[in-house]
Amino acid sequence: RQRQMCIRDRNDMKKIIYIFSLFITVIGLLGSCINLESESYDSINTTIFPTNADDADALVIAAAYGPFRADGYSGLFQCAKGGLASNTDMSTDLLDCKWGDSWWPAVLQLNFTATSDIPTSFYGTWANHIGKMTLTLDRISGIDMKEEEKTRLIAETRCGRGWLAYILYDLYGPIQIPSLEVLQNPTQKVIVPRSSKEETVKLIEDDLKAAAEVLPAKYSKSDENFGRFTKGLAYTVLMKLYMHEKEWGKAVECGREVMKCGYSLVTNYKDIFTLDNEGNDEMIFSCIETRGVNEQMWHAHVLPSNYPTTNPNIQKWNGYRMPWQFYHSFDPKDKRLEVICSEYVGTDRVTYNETNPGEYLDKGALPIKYGEDLTQTSENSEVDVVVYRYADVLTLMAEALARSNNAVTQEAVDRLNDVHTRAGLAAYQLSDFTSLDDFLGAVLKERGHELWGEGCRRSDLIRYGLYIDYAIKYKGSTTAKEYMNLMPLPQSVITESSGQVIQNEGY
Repeated sequence: RQRQMCIRDRNDMKKIIYIFSLFITVIGLLGSCINLESESYDSINTTIFPTNADDADALVIAAAYGPFRADGYSGLFQCAKGGLASNTDMSTDLLDCKWGDSWWPAVLQLNFTATSDIPTSFYGTWANHIGKMTLTLDRISGIDMKEEEKTRLIAETRCGRGWLAYILYDLYGPIQIPSLEVLQNPTQKVIVPRSSKEETVKLIEDDLKAAAEVLPAKYSKSDENFGRFTKGLAYTVLMKLYMHEKEWGKAVECGREVMKCGYSLVTNYKDIFTLDNEGNDEMIFSCIETRGVNEQMWHAHVLPSNYPTTNPNIQKWNGYRMPWQFYHSFDPKDKRLEVICSEYVGTDRVTYNETNPGEYLDKGALPIKYGEDLTQTSENSEVDVVVYRYADVLTLMAEALARSNNAVTQEAVDRLNDVHTRAGLAAYQLSDFTSLDDFLGAVLKERGHELWGEGCRRSDLIRYGLYIDYAIKYKGSTTAKEYMNLMPLPQSVITESSGQVIQNEGY
C-alpha cells in the first residue's frame, strides 16, 4: 500500500537562509497512497533522475505527499505531540491532557513563546517543504512522459503546496515563500523574507484552483489511486481558506463544488472511525495506516492502563481527555456520545466516572473516537486517521450561507440538519432561530460535537472571535493574549535572518 523511499539531493545540501537548510531528504514518506511499489533512490542527480514517469511519480510522492501522513511520531497528522489536530484542539475547550511535561502545559494554557516546542516544531519541520514542492514542479516539467499523467502529477504537487501553505498561514500568518530562482542556486546565501498576506493567499488560492481543475472528483477505495489528492480535497482546503479570509460567498461556491464530488454521510457516526469502514464515502482525505509502514497512536495516548479492551495488547498511556464541561454540552440523546467514555468498570473491577474519577477521569471523559484494531500490538494502530470529511464541509456550508446572506436561510438550516439529525437529534426548524448569532452559535456547537479531535476547533474559535476568551474561561489560562491567535515563528529563524524576517506581533 505504500511506496517508501529515501531521497537525498546532494545539489541542495548548502544552506539557503529562508531560514532552513534545504535538504531534500524524506524517509518513509507517503501515509495515504496504495498499490505503490517500494523503491529507493540514492540521490537526485538531474542528469539521471528524474527522467521518466516512474521517477516523476516517486518524486511527487516524496515531495507533495510527505508532510500529509500519520506515522507514529512523524507527519502533520500524527496523534502525538507533533500532530496538527491534537495540538490545535488541545489548545481549545474540547480536549485536555493529563501530562505535565515540557510540551503540553504550554499548549493547554496558550503560553506560547518564540522558543516554545510547538511553534518551533511545526514551522521548523514543515516550512521548507514549500520549497521542495516548488523544485519538484520544475524537475518534472521537462520529463518525457504522457502529458495526461504529467498534468496530474503537477496538479497533485500544487495541491500539496497549496494545502501546506494554508496550514502554515492559518498557524503563523504570512509565510516565507522561496522563488524557484533562489532554490536553484543553493550555494548562494539568501535570506527570504516573509511574503505579504496577499502573496501568501494568492499562492494558496492559485495552487488549489489549478489542482481542482485537473484532479478527479474522488477515488473509491477499490481504485488503484485511492489515497491520492482529489478535486474534493482541493475545494475543501480552498473553502477553509475562504472561511479564514471571511470570503463567505466564495466559501459557498467551494462547498457546492465539493457537494458535486459524490461524498455522502455514513449512517452511523461511530462507523466512520473503524477499521472495517475505512475509505467510506464521507472521507475526503485520510491518512492510510498500514502495519509496519504507517501506524497511528490515538488509543495509546487516550486509554487508561485499567481500561478494558477486547484486544489486551493495546498500549495505554492515560493522557488525552475531554473536559467534563464540554462533555456535558452534548444532548444525552446524541449518538456521538457512543465514542466518548464517561464511565467504565476497570480491570480492577472498580467503576470509574465523574463522581469517582480516581486518577483516570479527573480531567474529563475518554475521547476514544476510533474503533479498536484487534490485531494491534503496543501503541501502533492500523485504523486510518481522519483528516477531512464531508460533515466538515456541510457544517461550514451552513455557516457560510448564513454569513453570506447575513440571515438564516432554509438552505443553511438544511445543511446543519444533515449532520445534526445523523446524530439522532430532532431537526432544527427555521423558526428555532431568532437571530443570525443564534444560528451561528448552533453551528459552532455542532461543529464542536461533530469534529472534536479532528483539528477544526482552533480555526473555528478564531473565526468567531472566541479563541482567547475560551482559553481563559475554560482552561483558566493566565497567559493567553489576543496576539496568540497566531503562533510565533521560531526565534532561530528571526535571529539568523538578521532582522529581515519579522516576528509576529506580541512575541
